[in-house]
Amino acid sequence: MKTVLFQQLHVFLAVARLQSFRGAARELGVSTAAVSQSVRQLEEHLGVVLLNRTSRSVALTDAGRRLVEEAGPGLAQAAAALHGASAQPGEAVGRLKLSVPRAAVPLLIAPVLPAFRARYPRVEVDVVVEQRLVDIVAEGYDAGVRLSETIERDMVHVRLTDPFRFVVVGAPAYFEKHAPPERPEDLLRHECIVLRSQTTGTPYAWELERGSRTWRVPVQGGVATNDEMTGVALAAQGVGLAYTLEPAIQEHLHSGRLVRVLEDYAPTVPGFFLYYPSRAQRSQPLRLFIEVAKELAGRTS
Repeated sequence: MKTVLFQQLHVFLAVARLQSFRGAARELGVSTAAVSQSVRQLEEHLGVVLLNRTSRSVALTDAGRRLVEEAGPGLAQAAAALHGASAQPGEAVGRLKLSVPRAAVPLLIAPVLPAFRARYPRVEVDVVVEQRLVDIVAEGYDAGVRLSETIERDMVHVRLTDPFRFVVVGAPAYFEKHAPPERPEDLLRHECIVLRSQTTGTPYAWELERGSRTWRVPVQGGVATNDEMTGVALAAQGVGLAYTLEPAIQEHLHSGRLVRVLEDYAPTVPGFFLYYPSRAQRSQPLRLFIEVAKELAGRTS
């Protein structure tokens, strides 16, 4: 019975993580019907409903969320331990799951992951690219990458990049038709590509600063997106102005496809950090990934 419950729990956690019975079936290599039956049997055994299902979506109930939070990390550690039992002495094995914003991919994942995989080929890495803020514990992640101001204070922070600026940019073709803004309030008269929160759907105000003064400009425009790099691509086509982190657009700046404006008002942020719940919960794959990331970023602390 315990073995069956363990298998059912494994299936349920896959459905909860992917928010899809079909996706879980694909990942586990079984039929969708088998996944549905396994979850239903687990619910019957526990006497609670774990998932609300509709024809279009799957969502955790309160009971399901509690089960994910309490059982998810332990099951992941158990699976990693079983996977690692066959490792040679000193060989790193396991799985590493990271939540990463798209803008960080070319800065961190693209340069670090090839070197990491070359050194530790038996560590499987699952990189989930998403803009939304996630509960890495509840959703089964080992760690996440975010700007420092969006990380909860009870998380361990590891710096991965130097500080950098957020800048306002536009294409030369756009400025042939529109005078460049000279002050933050000028942005209200420009066509701006609005960035929406992937979590709440609300538009972000563009944050600017000069000296001790700060501005939060509620820009407007005919195009909105929840993906920052999509906004950059549209700005390069002359659709409007975009607001983005400077290191992610160096190629566009060097080629002249985009030019910066309002540089005197560009705010500096501390940079990208990797974060995870506690040092006690840091797995071997995560520790090794941090070492490689620090090395390639020239970090020693």
